[in-house]
Amino acid sequence: MSKKVLVCEDEDVIRDFVVLNLNRWGYEVTDVKCGEDAIKVFDEQNGDFQIALLDVMMPGINGFEVCAYIRKKSSSIGIIMLSAKSQEMDKINGLMKGADDYMTKPFSPAELNARVDALYRRVNIADEKSAEDSGSIVSGPFVLSNRARTVTKNNVPIDLTQVEYEILEFFLRNQDTALDRSSILHEIWGDNYFGDDKIVDVNIRRIRMKIEDEPSNPKFITTIWGYGYKWASIPPQK
Repeated sequence: MSKKVLVCEDEDVIRDFVVLNLNRWGYEVTDVKCGEDAIKVFDEQNGDFQIALLDVMMPGINGFEVCAYIRKKSSSIGIIMLSAKSQEMDKINGLMKGADDYMTKPFSPAELNARVDALYRRVNIADEKSAEDSGSIVSGPFVLSNRARTVTKNNVPIDLTQVEYEILEFFLRNQDTALDRSSILHEIWGDNYFGDDKIVDVNIRRIRMKIEDEPSNPKFITTIWGYGYKWASIPPQK
């Protein structure tokens, strides 16, 4: 698989820093300095990117809007948001728009390398996993197909990102088992993840919005307060 990355950053120094390091690590980089150009290039190349790094604060179309646009076009691309802000709501906003990860400026080459490599591996191994495991997992109205990497509820497809699919697969392989946030974090993002476990909570919220009849009153992904989450194979009667 090619290693194509789209970088959208309006600060020349930071963009040059990111491009230089990604090139050193063998990535083929297309860089732009505004959201409008990011969308244009993405469409012109038919979304042929494995990773997108998007600055949040830009004049015109901001990174959140670009993220939402790209995510509507592709559920498989890995998206990392870049921002000088460290406020919690900025992180949550980016993740809720469909991003897979969030990096706060300034960051080191080592952190950039670790984050991009981890996300690329997850995107890259998706096809390998589906080829190795052609079985399906069934839980109530849900069917997860490993070969197609799809999930349906009552035979209706659910549109999931790669991260959401892997979290749901992890739950379905461990039904009725309480999973703490750390185990979910390490299973999905890897042992060398630089961020915190709040990324788990935001992704769970996104998944609930897609699979639960009442996301605010979930029946399938239940919360174990002070610990983590559990997939209920037989949802409790409420």
